[in-house]
Amino acid sequence: MARPSKCRRICHEPCYDRFVPNGILSEEQVMLTVDEYEVIRLIDLEKKTHEQCALQMNISRTTVTEMYDRARYKMADSMVNGKALCITGGNYQLCDGTARHYCGKPCKRMDLTAIVPIIKEKGANIMRVAVTYENGNVFQHFGHTETFKIFDIENNKVISSQVVPTMGSGHGALAGFLAENSVDVLICGGIGGGAQTALANAGIKLYGGVTGNADEAVNALIAGNLGYNPNVHCNHHDHEHGEGQHQCGEHGCH
Repeated sequence: MARPSKCRRICHEPCYDRFVPNGILSEEQVMLTVDEYEVIRLIDLEKKTHEQCALQMNISRTTVTEMYDRARYKMADSMVNGKALCITGGNYQLCDGTARHYCGKPCKRMDLTAIVPIIKEKGANIMRVAVTYENGNVFQHFGHTETFKIFDIENNKVISSQVVPTMGSGHGALAGFLAENSVDVLICGGIGGGAQTALANAGIKLYGGVTGNADEAVNALIAGNLGYNPNVHCNHHDHEHGEGQHQCGEHGCH
């Protein structure tokens, strides 16, 4: 049996998660994982050796070399063949401060144990639905949502609900957050292609382009008449990344 891959430690998730050829409508995509992005950042931008990168990410030097070669090939494929480059997913965890002596930078992280509520284990006959949530309504930018409202549904009835903070997770990590909490369905507003792919890979059904009250949206889902856009896409998202003008925090269509 193959040995499971070790979770890679990264400093932070990328602010830019999608790049496209300027002036070209690209339908093909290259998927770069967040941990592959971190290897590129450390080696090519910060000029660390493979050994230093391995120590900081808490993985072997051989793994770093394999990831680096794979990431460079993906970037070349994107540039040479005019494919969109999306950064999402991967096997990683955010640094908890233990790598400070490798990178030399202070980690500003919160103690989540006192403020993050525990989501109870889901029963066998339960459908768990998460809604991007703000002030009672469906929040319109998936990648920047600060809270989900999570509903447990059994026999077409909501049996419990809970508002849960994402604690700064963003981009592909939100799909992992939902998967770890056994979410089956996501209801949201705007969402980009990379995040849609991450959700699909996690087996989470997406109802995007939904607006209005979150509770009413879930009731509509149960009744089978939820209005949503199966082809939801952020029209301005590709343009802003392709032009290099997107700034992290300007919009959340990730």
